[in-house]
Amino acid sequence: MQRLGLIGFGQFGQLAASVLKTRFDVLVADAAPDAEARAREAGVAFGPLEAVAAREIVVVAVPVVAMREVFAAIAPILSPGALVIDVGSVKVLPSQWMVELLPAHVDIVATHPLFGPQSARQGLAGQRFVVCPVRGERHDAVAAFGRDLGLAVTVATPEEHDEEMAYVQALTHLIGRSLVNLGIPDERLATRSYQHLLELCGLIGADTFELFTAIQTQNPFAPKVVNAFVREAQSLLDQVGSRPAP
Repeated sequence: MQRLGLIGFGQFGQLAASVLKTRFDVLVADAAPDAEARAREAGVAFGPLEAVAAREIVVVAVPVVAMREVFAAIAPILSPGALVIDVGSVKVLPSQWMVELLPAHVDIVATHPLFGPQSARQGLAGQRFVVCPVRGERHDAVAAFGRDLGLAVTVATPEEHDEEMAYVQALTHLIGRSLVNLGIPDERLATRSYQHLLELCGLIGADTFELFTAIQTQNPFAPKVVNAFVREAQSLLDQVGSRPAP
């Protein structure tokens, strides 16, 4: 089995480990005090960052805001010919950081699994997975691996990914988290449309605020879309408020 190092053992890291451990010799690194115990419970080995980053395949599954620091830390340790993969929710900035900081002797593939523990509860089949070529030709192998898992794989540039995610994620998560914070109730007279909003809250409510922050602040296309939505919502309310009473 190929040796794979997994850096980051949060919610998605744990999901990734549960899938990857059947196909790779997985070694996990994470700075959280309870990470080693969680790794042992999940049935994967735990080790120092130096050992994890020296493996043939290195998957970086930390929050986007921490990625640049991680890339800088592992750069001197990476083995020649290694494949480095990130699984962040945005792609332009992590791709730029990897090209800037990682040595030329490693291949780089940026990916985005558009699912998490909640949405993957019923399995991976049909879940969306984006693969962005960055350096080298091994993105084809990563895409093939995703398809072998039953994922719906799309190959795109980091820019194409982030431009679409401004709508698919930034806008959706803003609406969903707003509804979660509002605490919308499961009403007795709920319509199908309202039920969809409740389902959105169920999916997004379990996501970390770190993920929400990354989606809103690290995607260069997000502000334009989100601000346009906020302006349009306010414009509609202004129009209603300015109408004379019937």
